[in-house]
Amino acid sequence: MPVIPPVASPLPIPNRWTRSLTDGDPLLWLAKGWRDLMTQPAMSIVYGVLIFLISVGFVGSLIALGRDYILFPAFAGFMVVGPILAVGLYEKSRRIEAGRPLQWRNLFFVRPRSGGQILFTGVLLCLLMMVWMRAAVIIYALFFGLLPFPGLNHIAPMLFTTRTGWAMLAVGTAVGGLFAAFSFGISAFSIPMLLNEDVDAFTAMGSSMALVWNNLRVLLIWAAIVLLLFLASLATGMLGLTVIYPLLGHATWHAYRAVQPAAA
Repeated sequence: MPVIPPVASPLPIPNRWTRSLTDGDPLLWLAKGWRDLMTQPAMSIVYGVLIFLISVGFVGSLIALGRDYILFPAFAGFMVVGPILAVGLYEKSRRIEAGRPLQWRNLFFVRPRSGGQILFTGVLLCLLMMVWMRAAVIIYALFFGLLPFPGLNHIAPMLFTTRTGWAMLAVGTAVGGLFAAFSFGISAFSIPMLLNEDVDAFTAMGSSMALVWNNLRVLLIWAAIVLLLFLASLATGMLGLTVIYPLLGHATWHAYRAVQPAAA
């Protein structure tokens, strides 16, 4: 009587987006970012100073134009467009990694392998920031109606001492959290990927989202570190951006290389 051999259970199909990351990897990315920053540090510091001046000019313009009511959403929106502004820092780290010479023009005249796709991605991220800021204004109007914005000196009592303020904070935090999660997912690795690989914008953003989702624990730790360092920059009147921004830019390159090791 023939015996049918047992059928072995199929081997699990590996997820091509999952990486062998550990909880300590984000600190390793920061350490590598610091090493890149200290390699010809003047280049990175000048880059950070320019970002600081742009930020101060933007905030000053909002206040001068009487648009201070969108100041807080604008700070949050900076987290969306921040990756596109760091492309010169990614290029510096890429050259250090490849052992190529560093020159000032490498920071400001970058030639990404994806061509104009990186500019297209930047436009999409700017549009996302504008939607985020508009959503914040709409939420304020839904809770406070036509009540004028009380100014930066009086906004805290209005938010924290009234039921309406607490309700707006709860809804705003929930909506802002959704925007933050989506923007982090599509921008965490898309800009370094477009710099280093010949891919289109939507492929890069989709790949970034997939890499974040399938390595969520470690990437949440990384997101928390980025947020804390950004808040530290705000606490110094944005002066901390001169060092923290280039540090995060260089570290982001190493985060990308950790999740996309097959990239050239």
